[in-house]
Amino acid sequence: LFEGRLALVTHMSSAMAPVKPSGTAGPKEVELILVKEQNGVQFTSSALVSPSGQTHPSGEERETWGKKIDFLLSVIGFAVDLANVWRFPYLCYKNGGGAFLVPYLFFMVIAGMPLFYMELALGQYNREGAAGVWKICPIFKGVGFTVILISLYVGFYYNVIIAWALFYLFSSFSGELPWIHCNNTWNSPNCSDLNSTLLNDTYKTTPALEYFERGVLHLHESSGIDDLGLPRWQLTSCLAVVIVVLYFSLWKGVKTSGKVVWITATMPYVVLTVLLLRGITLPGAIDGIKAYLSVDFLRLCDAQVWIEAATQICFSLGVGFGVLIAFSSYNKFSNNCYRCWVFVFCLSPGPGLVFIIYPEAIATLPGSSVWAVIFFIMLLTLGIDSAMGGMESVITGLTDEFKFLHKHRELFTLFIVVFTFLISLICVTNGGIYVFTLLDHFAAGTSILFGVLIEAIGISWFYGVDRFSDDIQEMIGQRPGLYWRLCWKFVSPCFLLFMVVVSFATFNPPKYGSYYFPAWATMLGWCLSISSMIMVPLYAFYKFCSLPGSFCDKLAYAITPETEHHLVERGEVRQFTVRSHHTSSHHTAKQTRLQQFNG
Repeated sequence: LFEGRLALVTHMSSAMAPVKPSGTAGPKEVELILVKEQNGVQFTSSALVSPSGQTHPSGEERETWGKKIDFLLSVIGFAVDLANVWRFPYLCYKNGGGAFLVPYLFFMVIAGMPLFYMELALGQYNREGAAGVWKICPIFKGVGFTVILISLYVGFYYNVIIAWALFYLFSSFSGELPWIHCNNTWNSPNCSDLNSTLLNDTYKTTPALEYFERGVLHLHESSGIDDLGLPRWQLTSCLAVVIVVLYFSLWKGVKTSGKVVWITATMPYVVLTVLLLRGITLPGAIDGIKAYLSVDFLRLCDAQVWIEAATQICFSLGVGFGVLIAFSSYNKFSNNCYRCWVFVFCLSPGPGLVFIIYPEAIATLPGSSVWAVIFFIMLLTLGIDSAMGGMESVITGLTDEFKFLHKHRELFTLFIVVFTFLISLICVTNGGIYVFTLLDHFAAGTSILFGVLIEAIGISWFYGVDRFSDDIQEMIGQRPGLYWRLCWKFVSPCFLLFMVVVSFATFNPPKYGSYYFPAWATMLGWCLSISSMIMVPLYAFYKFCSLPGSFCDKLAYAITPETEHHLVERGEVRQFTVRSHHTSSHHTAKQTRLQQFNG
């Protein structure tokens, strides 16, 4: 049986209920939108859709995930990334142990969960990437390009972290881990073995620290960011392996990436479980857990604790990168994205913690080489998952916006990964850690908070929370509750606005260890950050100037969904309809017709 959607809008003075099909609003084999007027019936749009997929705006069938679990694992793999391994434990211990969970969970409820759900629903309903979804409010399409650029910038240095993990993995296949002692060629006279007392001696360094900075990075051969040197061939080789893996995971779209995540998304949980079981059997394990989670509620009086908790929410969930939108755009229309959100949430200060402290701790375990191999395999799978998500955000966002790229996805994917590889080579030079730090500081800091803020405002205040809720009801059969609507409309935008202001007010210039970046490097970092944020006003200005008509006409076109631009021509736009107690019957008919059409 053919299911369809038939919107009949009659041109008469009295209100007439819109015609809707019975049954659930699932994937449709025939989708028709009709407008009936006095002069007859006019076909506004029509599409034939196969049972397994959904039609893309270009007329081609939209690719979908092979199985729902492929989507879930992809989202989980992206949300649970390397930041969860190094940043959250560090912030928790630094900011009062268990007390840090108070602001963290508070911000999770008022911002993290609503924004996460919003992006999933936005992508699934509109079935477009980060830029294409803004056909619902064209003037905001610039924020789509903002998040695409942010994902691209992050890829420049995130892949380097995976290359480091691969380098450590290769180094772990040895009888004795190379970061245990100070008798290696790269060690300095200041190196002190793990058993030595380092307290009260700031000049001493550990073997793990020297292995990372001198054995892997060769940082001692660079005097600063203005003295980078050539790429190290060992790290370049590891980076090339990472890029090859990413390409063959992404080149065929979600059909291939959906299979890769079966390994990359599940492996970290297996490894963490093994490490947990091993850790709790060690002497003093309970004492260590108590010390880590000891509650210091006085720390909650420090504003910095709340700021860091709020920031961690934004970055640990991956909101604002366009990845959740891209992933959910490949869902079937009737997929219950709310249930997916619940499932994901029920699971789930820099690289020094992963590549210095963790290896140092692993070195103390019996059979340390085996544990090191297991640990760095986990890091690889965590990193690959997140890198795939970032790349998919860029690829889906641009191929959906520029239709000719759809037919050449494999070549375009190759172009993106090769371009990313070439830029990343700067981060594997002798002074590459300085470039890495600069990118990490500016690529996805204030800019991502700004992007999510504009995204929330565009959906909640211009497209409309009520209309967005109607879209969700059409997909899953139930309307979002009051909690979601209040958060989308008021709470989350206020929270994001506060975070953007705070990020500017509390800005500190980047540094690496005792090295402070020169002023020109900081300015370069700000240019990188602004280059993504500026896409919002630039595209809005371009869109406004390119639209026809008077100022009010331009504004009407700019904030009205593209599928309803014909209503603007007839002056039937909700945002610009003048309501009056003495409305003529003709005006009432037009108002009724518009509400029925939008319904």
